[in-house]
Amino acid sequence: METFIQQVVSGLATGGIYASLALALVMIYQATDVVNFAQGEMAMFSTYLAWTLLNAGLPYWVAFLATLAIAFLGGILIERIVIRPVENAPILSIVIVCIGLLVILNSLAGWIYSYVIKPFPSPFPKRPIQIGTIVFGWHDLGAIGVTLILLLLLYLFFRYTTLGLVMRAAAQNPVSSRLVGIRVGWMLALGWGLAALVGAVAGMMVAPVVFLEPNMMSGILIYAFASATLGGFTSPGGAVIGGFVVGVTENLVGTYVPFIGTELKLTVALVLILVVLLVKPSGLFGTAVVRRV
Repeated sequence: METFIQQVVSGLATGGIYASLALALVMIYQATDVVNFAQGEMAMFSTYLAWTLLNAGLPYWVAFLATLAIAFLGGILIERIVIRPVENAPILSIVIVCIGLLVILNSLAGWIYSYVIKPFPSPFPKRPIQIGTIVFGWHDLGAIGVTLILLLLLYLFFRYTTLGLVMRAAAQNPVSSRLVGIRVGWMLALGWGLAALVGAVAGMMVAPVVFLEPNMMSGILIYAFASATLGGFTSPGGAVIGGFVVGVTENLVGTYVPFIGTELKLTVALVLILVVLLVKPSGLFGTAVVRRV
């Protein structure tokens, strides 16, 4: 039982990171109907910026907030410069642009920072918490807390602020939004900015666990895809729940299924994606889109 509880808590911590990145994927998908394959590399590059600020002597939380601001502005610039020129192009063209952005950011990070693995500090105490024979890491609990606070702030923003409601309207019905004077293009740019901000949080939370290097988010992105697919690409809340479910499932399967262990844990995410697409393509909480021909 102690092992089970410990794996569940650890799974919730990693699941919170998956949930953050899955939420970023869903936010961009709802705004543009495109899956941003570069979301993980955007998060990775933001984490390198945080590492640079920390090495410059800034306190952790100052560097954390500064990185979020830079990531937000960077997301807006990417939408304005890279995505906007092809927004009316076929979906495949936009997907290729996102894959190109992934390669560029990965290569740029390797060129600037090298491919040498770097340690990234955690803002939480290193001393573990022990309850009986169960040991928890402060970083695991802290990552869950940061993720939940971020999700609560986003919920309040989109539910109770004028700008949040306008952004939701622009994403759901851009034609009608333009008719009532909403600048849909800028709302989409703000959506990319927020998605980049959320991804930066995921990157800074996962870096102390996997260490910092240009390819650190490749596996995390697959788990995020599994989370968004499980919860539904049309449901931000579903993507968050999917992230926690994927995190816990991954840990429990890796612990209790002998032939999987730690080496084949990534296949759990791929199997989840396949099963959901075959059984319920819209996800557990998503809505199926019906188009008349």
